[in-house]
Amino acid sequence: MKLAVLDLVPVVEGGSAGEALANAAGLAKTAEAAGFHRFWVAEHHGMAGIASAATAVTIAHIGHATSTIRIGAGGIMLPNHNPLVIAEQFGTLDALFPGRIDLGLGRAPGADQRIVHALRKDVNRAAEHFPQDVVELRAHFTGEPKLPLQATPGLGAQIEMWILGSSLYGAQLAAMLGMPYAFASHFAPDHLDAALRLYREQFKPSEALDKPHAMAAINVFAAESDEQAVFEASSMDQAFVALRTGNPGKLRPPVDGYRESLPLQQRAMLEHMRQASAIGSVDTVRRQIAAFRDRTQADELIFAGSTFDPAHRRRGLELAMEAAKGL
Repeated sequence: MKLAVLDLVPVVEGGSAGEALANAAGLAKTAEAAGFHRFWVAEHHGMAGIASAATAVTIAHIGHATSTIRIGAGGIMLPNHNPLVIAEQFGTLDALFPGRIDLGLGRAPGADQRIVHALRKDVNRAAEHFPQDVVELRAHFTGEPKLPLQATPGLGAQIEMWILGSSLYGAQLAAMLGMPYAFASHFAPDHLDAALRLYREQFKPSEALDKPHAMAAINVFAAESDEQAVFEASSMDQAFVALRTGNPGKLRPPVDGYRESLPLQQRAMLEHMRQASAIGSVDTVRRQIAAFRDRTQADELIFAGSTFDPAHRRRGLELAMEAAKGL
């Protein structure tokens, strides 16, 4: 089972986007040294606490800081873009970092409805054309079917394309197109089991993939003790609650006893949303990862989870890999 890292490139309170990008590069180096297979960042817009809006640029920055780990997008929100432009961006990334580039594709806008007006396009209508845009984008890399205008760089690029999702829609599309599938269970766990089952049952082999290949996301906070891990995870807990209550911002410092301090309704929301999590010491995280692996039977797991102190995230990844190797 391969292991990957999803980094939100968090901007912390009192910090800057430049510092967040530097921390992302440092985290990628740690992930590479620890033996992780992939390192992904995601497209988000208009969020003060996330610095990866220019996703392809962020990936290039991470690529120059590393040498062997696969790097990519988890993901690019394709309805926001023209497939040709994304093909050129990721064709360029493949030219810079050959054989290392992943392109995960999502159908959501990556922001609230303000993005519709900011992009000056009908993103909702574009989402309806998501399957056709995925096929067109793939054709820019493979040359099949032949397009009137071919992306350069792009044609012949060895890009590993994924479909991302948090519902049955993405699972069905990935199965139909014969593509690997990644489920966003780290923040939307409701349809995890049904989506993976549907993907495997309906999968049709393609030139790129002869059998289903599924990844599931899990929040992982590993530390020297259970108490320390819960404390570090409280920054992400605060971010989730702030987002769901319409008050997103920069990543806040950890708070001791944060979950217990929440009103019952908010605590229930948080516990439900964060059910795909492994938080604790190496032994605790090992048991929780094993249970999640057994539940999903995933070919890969991708570890999410931001901490206020980037050094704790780097150390947490090392401990998480120690836990996983002990399975």
